[in-house]
Amino acid sequence: MFNSDQLLINTIIFIVGLCFGSFLNVIIYRLPRQLSLVSPPSRCPACSKKLGFVELLPVIGYLLIRGRCRQCNIKISPRYPVIELATGLLFLFTYFHFLFSLQFFIYLTLLFILFGIAMIDLAHRIVPNSLVAAGLVAGFLFNLPRFVNYLIDLPAWIIAQGDPLDALYGMLFGGGIMLIIFLVSRGGMGAGDLKLMVLIGFYLGLRGTALVLLLGFMMGALIGVTFMILGKLTRKDALPFAPFLSLAALIEVFQGEQIWNWYINLL
Repeated sequence: MFNSDQLLINTIIFIVGLCFGSFLNVIIYRLPRQLSLVSPPSRCPACSKKLGFVELLPVIGYLLIRGRCRQCNIKISPRYPVIELATGLLFLFTYFHFLFSLQFFIYLTLLFILFGIAMIDLAHRIVPNSLVAAGLVAGFLFNLPRFVNYLIDLPAWIIAQGDPLDALYGMLFGGGIMLIIFLVSRGGMGAGDLKLMVLIGFYLGLRGTALVLLLGFMMGALIGVTFMILGKLTRKDALPFAPFLSLAALIEVFQGEQIWNWYINLL
């Protein structure tokens, strides 16, 4: 049976996601260049024309102006609507999986930040400290009711699931493994990846962190070998690792339980 109310909710969540994707584009462009995220208003990077209302509409605006600046006619990268659309889908799929729950907001915060970090690392080979710090602060606030609940009884819906110490174990394990690799490789693994795994470990706990590391290294190795075979990469070249860790975290959030159950059944 067609549920118009649910369709409306899904549509609103998707549109909100598109808007957040538009802001994520601002973060991805401005943060590595150490520009303010709030001023000046969005402009054409070529002619500095201030974008109007239509041009600022996520995805639709890009289509209406046919991917070109109205003033200088320079081609605008399709990356912008792609990121907006991907963020909208991220919001929608996270809602499908967790509905309106505290876990929905927790994991959506993590995945949104990881998406931004992955795109910045791809373009600039850096993991911004400010995004990692924002994720850790948000994670601390999400987990704060867990500790307050030891003193006074709080409503169950504001208390994050799981063992409060699991976040600490995840941070120590993820950060510790990356620190060992960083020291052994003598800088071959970036310090940004170390900080990123601390963030991921804080949200996903010990078991989730282990799976993220396993999947991240497997995907990184597969892509690295493929690029070397195609002649796109040499052994001395380094791949940005944040995208692989971020994708692995996405898989863990949505399919981690199923992967663990499959693994256990094999034993």
